[in-house]
Amino acid sequence: MSTIRSILMHVVLLVLTFASAQAQDVRVMSYNIRYGTADDGDNSWSNRRELMIDQLRQQSPGVLGLQEALRFQIDEIRSALPQYGEVGIGRDGETAGEYSCILYDEREYDLLESGTFWLSDTPEKRSQDWGSACVRICTWARLEDRETGMTFYHYNTHLDHQSAEARLNGVRLITKRIAERKPGAPFVLTGDFNAAENSPPLQYLKGENDGAKTPVPMVDTFRGLHSNAEEVGTFNSFRGEKSGAKIDYIMVAPGTKVLAADIDFFLPEGRSVSDHFAVTASIRF
Repeated sequence: MSTIRSILMHVVLLVLTFASAQAQDVRVMSYNIRYGTADDGDNSWSNRRELMIDQLRQQSPGVLGLQEALRFQIDEIRSALPQYGEVGIGRDGETAGEYSCILYDEREYDLLESGTFWLSDTPEKRSQDWGSACVRICTWARLEDRETGMTFYHYNTHLDHQSAEARLNGVRLITKRIAERKPGAPFVLTGDFNAAENSPPLQYLKGENDGAKTPVPMVDTFRGLHSNAEEVGTFNSFRGEKSGAKIDYIMVAPGTKVLAADIDFFLPEGRSVSDHFAVTASIRF
């Protein structure tokens, strides 16, 4: 009897060890880094570039979704942090204008597939729709963990700041594309949504909208762990205030294990590194 019990315990340990080995922990960051050409005086890119690079070095995300990133800013970040590969194009379809790019640590992940689509009725070509103030895009990547071989998708976007119609239609298109990924594949959606927590785009993403049903309901990683937190502002206008609007998110499918989630109130020497705070999450697929 003791021999059988010993064998069963050994089998259970092997199963648990295998399951643990197959688990995939991903460190995610979403960051609106503010246009590098903006006339921000003391907060100009040249005065905050090294502070931001130090922040990224400290956080060391496995995957990083950037918003308001211009080509030269991405180049400077990657020059300082050469471990990061890059996915994305400018919203002109080439190299001009804002990128909603994804940086991924090449020591941890291999790139399998990637693409960019426009948030419009004609998403496969450069286009602007729904009353948006700007051309808006979503960049995506399918990545493979070099150690476990497991794969996941990362989608990154920056929704319009002016048109409520564009924001809602934007998330509808993004969730439609997420629903078309390889069946059952894990995913994460990052971005500056320019939308508050109870706004129609967030309600739609979370499956709380009474109208059209989202094909892929999601949860906010931060609220999953900090449901009662009050100082949750991610937009700080370079004033370093924590009471601003919460408009930056890391979203995952329900049931995804969220190990940690934070708003990085990084204020070196009391100054803001961007007009947004970065948001971070450690998730397990």
